[in-house]
Amino acid sequence: MAMISIERTLRLSAVYLALSLLAACQAGVKTASAVEVGPSGCVQSIPDLFQQTSPAVVMITGQSINPYRLRDRVNRMLGSGFIIDSDGLVLTNSHVVFGLQSLVVTLDDGQIVPAKLIGADPIFDLALIQIPKSKTSSLPKLKLGDSDRLRPGEEVVAIGNPLGLDQTVTHGIVSGLNRLLPETPLSLNEPLIQTDTSINPGNSGGPLLNRCGEVVGITTAIVPEAQNIGFAIPINLAKATIPALVKDGHVIRPWIGFHGQLIGEDLRKVLQMPLVDGLLVEVIEPGSPAEKHGIRGGEMELTIGGSSLLLGGDIVVSINGAAMNDPDKLTTIMRGLKVGSTLKLKLYRQGKYVDVEYKLPERPLLPGDLPEGGTYAPLPLPGKADAAQRLHR
Repeated sequence: MAMISIERTLRLSAVYLALSLLAACQAGVKTASAVEVGPSGCVQSIPDLFQQTSPAVVMITGQSINPYRLRDRVNRMLGSGFIIDSDGLVLTNSHVVFGLQSLVVTLDDGQIVPAKLIGADPIFDLALIQIPKSKTSSLPKLKLGDSDRLRPGEEVVAIGNPLGLDQTVTHGIVSGLNRLLPETPLSLNEPLIQTDTSINPGNSGGPLLNRCGEVVGITTAIVPEAQNIGFAIPINLAKATIPALVKDGHVIRPWIGFHGQLIGEDLRKVLQMPLVDGLLVEVIEPGSPAEKHGIRGGEMELTIGGSSLLLGGDIVVSINGAAMNDPDKLTTIMRGLKVGSTLKLKLYRQGKYVDVEYKLPERPLLPGDLPEGGTYAPLPLPGKADAAQRLHR
């Protein structure tokens, strides 16, 4: 289970955006609408819902070996997943399966089968694995619902394997939608579903279901300092990502190479410094095109109300001619960028304007994408041939 620490008590007017993580695929999560969830008449009891859906929920176990240690070198992973088609595709979290040397799935009937990784995206924390088809009957599968239709207060059910207790069902409500968690820049392009449904280590990758038995989310994270605060990845984001995982083994994104915070009038008043509106560049990723083209990151840390800023870097005034003064506009621009497209930046640097232009390469897997201890060997992003080979084994 991914653990998230929420420490900030004051949010600046600046919106922290990790630009290099914005997907080139149009995998966005819409604002929830006030439409009734599911077809009318979905009032089956929770025991009936569990009986209907639990056969498609599986337990995932695996291990990785740290070759650089003599003791405690075996790291074991426990998580959940669920079957989404009769060919044996299982949807789960990337942090449950990525980088493991061995992978095993336990089915609802107790049968233990080997599994192979088809594709993974550590940024969205999504992964597909495949198990063998059943020789005697069709594999059970879950129906994927529509997370855009969720409403706060709606009842949801989680099924998984917390602490190895197989096929555990818990019940709660949707506590909130479109949660952008502070201090976790990797999730900023992934608005999450907040729920008070009990979620524990081992639930990761399991389904969050509505009362119709449809998957509306994938349980992924908890807040260890709190009670009854858990998070799930919206299923619509997963549905938009699955084709890329099957085809390419990963999500293809352009590599911009820097990230920072938007600076507006309110923040300039707080800082009382001669700044312009735009994106304050705080960090440059090593080896990125931003580094190669001389874009400068911040050097001096300033803390305001518990929030940190790195000052001294360039300020991106515009991207491809569009002014950087609104987070929604920034997100739209980033989603429109593709590998091979040209990025045109106007920078404000030490009182002068500088133009920088470069083509966007594909973003590689970076160290910050993986949880600590997730893998102990270099793992290049899988290519198309690799994904196809794994899919048809």
